[in-house]
Amino acid sequence: MLALVTQPGHAHTTRVEDVPAVEAREGEVLVRTLEVGVCGTDREISEGLFGVPPENESLLVLGHEALAVVERDGYGFTRGQLVTATVRRSCGHCIACAEDSPDSCLTGDYRERGITRLHGYARELVAEDPEQLIAIPTSLGGLGVLAEPTSICERALRHARTIGGRQPRQLERALVIGAGAIGLLTTYLLRLADVEVWTASLEPANELVEQSGAHYVSTHDKGLSELGKFDLVIEAAGNAQLMAGTLSQLRRNGVACLLGIDPRDQTVELDGPVLGVDTILENHVLFGSVNAQRRDWLAAVADLERARDRWPEALEHFVTLRVPLDRFADAFEHRGGKATLVLSE
Repeated sequence: MLALVTQPGHAHTTRVEDVPAVEAREGEVLVRTLEVGVCGTDREISEGLFGVPPENESLLVLGHEALAVVERDGYGFTRGQLVTATVRRSCGHCIACAEDSPDSCLTGDYRERGITRLHGYARELVAEDPEQLIAIPTSLGGLGVLAEPTSICERALRHARTIGGRQPRQLERALVIGAGAIGLLTTYLLRLADVEVWTASLEPANELVEQSGAHYVSTHDKGLSELGKFDLVIEAAGNAQLMAGTLSQLRRNGVACLLGIDPRDQTVELDGPVLGVDTILENHVLFGSVNAQRRDWLAAVADLERARDRWPEALEHFVTLRVPLDRFADAFEHRGGKATLVLSE
């Protein structure tokens, strides 16, 4: 069975290789992978910066953004049914995981498909816990490969609304920094709620942002400070200086959420009064968000359907490169849209 594997901690070891065949045991559902999305996490693992193989193994099968099809009936699923699967799995011994919130795991002993101590979906067959599977409606089809990144956005917005709801306020105006998959999906989710959205990135134009009814701003032409203040700011570009700057872009009672990751060793600057005065007197909150729990996945699938109905052609253009598994290098190098690896039609 072919799979995309890497040796975590060692750059330039990613390759397609034969791995042992998989059989579903009692309590598991056998699924065939159709497609896996590629994101920054996959690239970081491939570059040796991140990732943990399963216990007593040296290699990790990549792929955590899955679209798959059920091979055999069982546990409430039927042969031919489209599914995806959650990424992070419970550590089994903390309060958060006990309450079905592995996204908030307190120990760090969780496992993650294709990332941490658990093989991923970039292989032909996977035996999966049925409780981790999420049904994808046939009507959504191939767009189901966007469920995982959408769940990340759903989780971030759920927490932003919860934090913002600690005091009276209205979410009327939002800024999304970055127009990659996470930035675009967040833009569309906010537009589904009829929020006024400004999405900013380096590119001179972005038709997908405009199609959603959001405003696109090229940061080559205009600084973020020129856009005014916002109730919500989402940083999805992965730039630590921009992350710090989100505090200066908030209205009173505003909330900023960090979704990008920037591991560079660097010093960022922030005007003292922004932190020492405005953040206090104007009740600002800055928080980070990672991964998602089952309810976020269910919300993601439902909202992808709503977005497809509202903007029937736009979502089809989110994936701009689909290549077979042996062309993984092309997918990893691709910029300007979501890239995926196709394992089966």
